[in-house]
Amino acid sequence: MNSIVSKRSLCVFILSLAALLSACKQGATPPAPPPPEVSVLTVTPERVQRTTELPGRINSVRDAQVRARATGILLKRLFEEGSNVKEGQVLFRIDPAPLEASLNSAKASLARAQAMLNESKANVGRYKELVPINAISKQVYDQAVATFGQNEAEVLAAKAAVQTAELNLGYTQVTAPISGRIGKALVTEGALVSATEATQLAVIRQLDPVYFDFTQSSTEVLRLKRALENGTLESAAPGEARVTLILEDGTVYRHAGKLLFSDISVDPTTGMITLRADFPNPENLLMPGMFARAQIVEGVKANALTVPQRTITRGPTGAATVLVVNVENKVEVRTLETDGEVGNKVVVTRGLKAGERIVVEGSQKAPPGSLVKPVPFNPPAETGAQQSLK
Repeated sequence: MNSIVSKRSLCVFILSLAALLSACKQGATPPAPPPPEVSVLTVTPERVQRTTELPGRINSVRDAQVRARATGILLKRLFEEGSNVKEGQVLFRIDPAPLEASLNSAKASLARAQAMLNESKANVGRYKELVPINAISKQVYDQAVATFGQNEAEVLAAKAAVQTAELNLGYTQVTAPISGRIGKALVTEGALVSATEATQLAVIRQLDPVYFDFTQSSTEVLRLKRALENGTLESAAPGEARVTLILEDGTVYRHAGKLLFSDISVDPTTGMITLRADFPNPENLLMPGMFARAQIVEGVKANALTVPQRTITRGPTGAATVLVVNVENKVEVRTLETDGEVGNKVVVTRGLKAGERIVVEGSQKAPPGSLVKPVPFNPPAETGAQQSLK
């Protein structure tokens, strides 16, 4: 009996002690945790370039089709395929024998016509003295004068025939019409080429410099002109107005180009305007038909507000949002309107003001509405290309 009482007393004691400890614990107030630190960046205006990236293809400045201007058998090719040739350089030689014979025949005809001219000229001189003394009739004299005139015409025709034969003989040496890079020979030695059909022998392309042809929508051109007119964009300075070429493998072409012109009309089927730039090509790296993308500096945005791309979150609708630390050091969500990218930054047109602080690091510890401790964000050193707005 006493054992049972003792056990009950022990249980009562333990329960009382637990209740006492619980009451003490509930009455104590633990210290509040400090607000989490977040790295913030102050939004400041900066000067950025507006660029447009457009696809297009490389074209040679000049293309020349080397064609036969004399008929005959091709005797020899005098160039290395794929090499650079100079204007006037002999490329092919056509068998000259038939044309040499034609030239000799034309020269013989000229000599015969010249002899006949000399004879008729002498006759006119003699008859002219005989007419006054009625030794010959006036009709005979007139016929001599007419024959002299006819012989003069025959001499002129014979000289023209000799000149034509000399030209045709000269055409047996096919020369380069322009300087440039020549492709493969389209005919081989022993082939019959024809001046009548103008047989194509090779193609020469001038590859330094080269053209880059591309198109831009008329809508984008109008938008750009309005931005320049209302002052949203400034005209690019001469030193900044250049064209940069991005090759198929993603590398940037080492030589800058310049915009030559934009077409004066819009293609009604596509709504696009054709533009052309030229690029130096001393290494012959750019080839006709090659695909590339051009970055064109169109203007300068003087007071653009930019934020790092890493700070922007996009929702299901594509709306861009960013976390902002207000004057009370509380986090709030801000919806932005953007206008292109500047390297690793995004240009903001609406939703932020200069001087506001955005969260760069620590956003996982700072849900909207929470109190935070902002500290300045220290960005890594920039490697440094010139900023441009795309």
